[in-house]
Amino acid sequence: MFFLLNILGILIVFGLVFLGSPSKRKVKWRPIISLIIVELLITWFMLGTKIGIWVIDKIASFFTFLISSANEGISFAFPSVMANPTVDFFFSALMPIIFIITFFDILSYFGILTWIIDKVGWVISKVSGLPKLESFFSLQMMFLGNTEALAVIRQQLSVLKEKRLLTFGIMSMSSISGSIIGAYLSMVPGEYVFAAIPLNCLNALLLSSVLNPIDVAKEEDVVYVPSKKERKDFFSTISNSMLVGMRMVIVILAMIVGYVALTACANGILGFIVHGLTVQKIFSFIFSPFAYLLGLSGHDAMYVAQLMGIKLSTNEFVAMMDLKKHIHSLPPHTVAVATTFLTSFANFSTVGMIYGAISSIMGEEKSSIIGKNVWRLLVSGVAVSLLSAMFVGLFVW
Repeated sequence: MFFLLNILGILIVFGLVFLGSPSKRKVKWRPIISLIIVELLITWFMLGTKIGIWVIDKIASFFTFLISSANEGISFAFPSVMANPTVDFFFSALMPIIFIITFFDILSYFGILTWIIDKVGWVISKVSGLPKLESFFSLQMMFLGNTEALAVIRQQLSVLKEKRLLTFGIMSMSSISGSIIGAYLSMVPGEYVFAAIPLNCLNALLLSSVLNPIDVAKEEDVVYVPSKKERKDFFSTISNSMLVGMRMVIVILAMIVGYVALTACANGILGFIVHGLTVQKIFSFIFSPFAYLLGLSGHDAMYVAQLMGIKLSTNEFVAMMDLKKHIHSLPPHTVAVATTFLTSFANFSTVGMIYGAISSIMGEEKSSIIGKNVWRLLVSGVAVSLLSAMFVGLFVW
């Protein structure tokens, strides 16, 4: 029964996105079908085979190693804090970002990360039939945040037509940064985080091709690779990475403090108007039909719907911290779909970040295409998270 609801959910979410497409006749079905087949195979491999589980375990062990390395630096600066049996979220989840973003920038400096993204992006392009640049960008989203990923292809973005530029804005809603995977792993099960990452990338490609179908000429289908002249020396690069990491920590901290405070304020006002009414309850009501379509029932469905609302109104960190408190009392399927849904940057504040990034790269005139299509970005972000959760839910009961 609930398995069939899960399948029905995939069809309904995709159908609703298709109904919202302004160019239904231009939608190309072969790439969509190819991507769905690839997603099912990836999810089955990662969660349903011993080799896939082994791969996830090794990836998780690698990131655990990175976190332990980061903790060495944090312990040097804050020995008394790190010696406590319970460490605050700021030190356990945010501070490691400084080291991890530096590590990934070192990989990029020597061309390792760029090579991986380029080659895998080429494979995805061949499988899906979608442009290389979009495929390349979807792979970047596995490792870089939306603003960083947009910055890497800034030269090509500056010459793109507005309609194609919108595709990158839509896809950016489902991005994730490799530098914060460690923060996720400190709160939720790693196997579902690592399953969500490739699924989000493929679903972002899939839904952007439905919400904003376009044709790209061969001469426009190119991938940007930074030239040697653009690279600084090694020590300048890693020093700058550490400063970027610290700024990212401060930005995330500010967003968490600010949005949690705003939500508390809104709850106070709503509670004054209607006793017991909160933002979470409003969103839980709105998202409850989709929670049931994740193959959930009763209390679990309403709780996951509440997590969806927290993520959209604040961010995934706040929702994951709440999930962490209840994770041991929830069944495996509920944990799987909830974790997968939360693993992305899709929320209201991300729209502002994308608009700001494109505006700083190309100016306000071109960034207006984002402001005019906020609804498409939000629909895409929520739908990608739902589809990824539904695909994972098919294999975890």
